[in-house]
Amino acid sequence: MKEILLKLDNIHVHYGGVKALDGASIAVDEGEIVALMGPNGAGKSTILKTIFGLTTFESGKIYWEGQSFTPVSYEVVKRGISFVPQGRRVFRHLTVLENLEIGGFGLSRSEREERISNVLELFPALKSKLKAKSGTLSGGQQQMLAIARGLIPDPKVLLLDEPSLGLAPKIVKEVFAKIKEINERRKTAVIVVEHNIKSLVEISNRVYVMDKGKIVAEGDPKKLISTEIMEKVFLGKM
Repeated sequence: MKEILLKLDNIHVHYGGVKALDGASIAVDEGEIVALMGPNGAGKSTILKTIFGLTTFESGKIYWEGQSFTPVSYEVVKRGISFVPQGRRVFRHLTVLENLEIGGFGLSRSEREERISNVLELFPALKSKLKAKSGTLSGGQQQMLAIARGLIPDPKVLLLDEPSLGLAPKIVKEVFAKIKEINERRKTAVIVVEHNIKSLVEISNRVYVMDKGKIVAEGDPKKLISTEIMEKVFLGKM
């Protein structure tokens, strides 16, 4: 039986006077792909930032492998959580190899080299680009590099925020295929925020539907997609 790796229980987050999360609770099991769906401003990205210690929650609890903890970014990575934010955040003036090396900050040289070698087996297109400046890569290659860098710490849970943002449909398909491959080959659990519902349904084991900072539905994505709850949330009828 798979164990729960990460759990958020009744989390509340405010940005000024605005409720970003209003009692949100989610969980991800070992090796599971969990999707967060909902309209803009629903709180999806805030959940990822809260897990990674990039925003402060007022109340509720976060559990990692059954133990309550308060996330601090550098400690979160050591625990086994990586975050790939939206917008293809690569260091454009550094080479592809240097970007990957940054992902291995804190590792010994031999560990870092081994991790980079392993990750490049997943991203063979990057092998011929190691000396190229990251800013010269295509949008799809930059997104692949951002994901590859996030895998260098060998996380148990990978957080992905809008991985298809701004990419052409063909590249979007490649990105989601790569996410599925990462999950299957490395057994990495994934929490992904994404507006491309069709792609999410194809790769996810479970989905949480969010609206106004709350979880309003949870379950099998292929079953939820055909329910009224999706129409109500995305058309603002809740």
